[in-house]
Amino acid sequence: MTDIVEKLEEESMVYKTLLESTKAIPWRIQWDSLSFSYIGPQIEHLLGWAPDSWVSVQDWAERIHPEDRDWAVNFCVAQSKAGVDHEADYRALRKDGGYVWIRDVVHVVRKDDGSVDALVGFMFDISERKRTEQRLIELQRELEALSFKDGLTGIANRRRFDTVFDEDWEQARRSGKPLSLLMLDIDYFKQYNDHYGHVQGDYCLKLVAKVLEKAVRRSHDFLARFGGEEFVLVLPDTDAAAAREVAERCHALIEHEWIPHERSMARKALTMSIGAGTVVPMHGDERLSFLELVDRRLYQAKQRGRNTTVSSDD
Repeated sequence: MTDIVEKLEEESMVYKTLLESTKAIPWRIQWDSLSFSYIGPQIEHLLGWAPDSWVSVQDWAERIHPEDRDWAVNFCVAQSKAGVDHEADYRALRKDGGYVWIRDVVHVVRKDDGSVDALVGFMFDISERKRTEQRLIELQRELEALSFKDGLTGIANRRRFDTVFDEDWEQARRSGKPLSLLMLDIDYFKQYNDHYGHVQGDYCLKLVAKVLEKAVRRSHDFLARFGGEEFVLVLPDTDAAAAREVAERCHALIEHEWIPHERSMARKALTMSIGAGTVVPMHGDERLSFLELVDRRLYQAKQRGRNTTVSSDD
């Protein structure tokens, strides 16, 4: 009998040595007293708290980041009461005041009658994984932002315009407030490119985008490059008179910049033609129809000699 006991103790020491030599931190909680009966010595290296300072589950709960504490404790307690094995990721408090991302893997040990006897598990340091995940999220956001940005001018692109226009249209339909749209086109831009070259033409588009950004004075107004030498301004909660003022401001800003254009038949500096429209969307109205209306007005502005705004169909 003595030999059996000694062999069991020897095996127990082997298992304990194996557990304590891994990076995973083993622990055991007695369910009836909610106290730690064991926690691996690795915990002190990771968090700075000595093993004998882990007395009850209260010590565990108090060493969880305040933002993670309620959900982590409630989740683990509920799963444990239900006898369900589970995992939880949370930030654990270091003794020096810092935090480490922990993954707690929990197994429920039952008695013969099915009731909970103890909880055993492992804590894993997943800080590096979390940093990688956060960087991936940031990269995803950067890629998403780039997908909505015009590569040449740096302002929003047509894809972003489609999304914003759709959102503002639905908001105007719900609120009953007017939505205005300006479509702006650089006059005689082909002749500009032919005369000054495409490199200068690209610079011109960048400059025009910066000038038009000055015309946007409210945070919810939106400027995008629609395509080629065409730009678009979405003006939520803006009536026709206010939209006309924005259009005139665009003309004035372009004129003040005085970008030479020797081949323009409008004047010897760069100008723009603008189509404007205002609508209070009703159920059944279509965004595309309104967009086409404003585009027709832009075409009318060009027919009238350019360097002007058309805001009605007269």
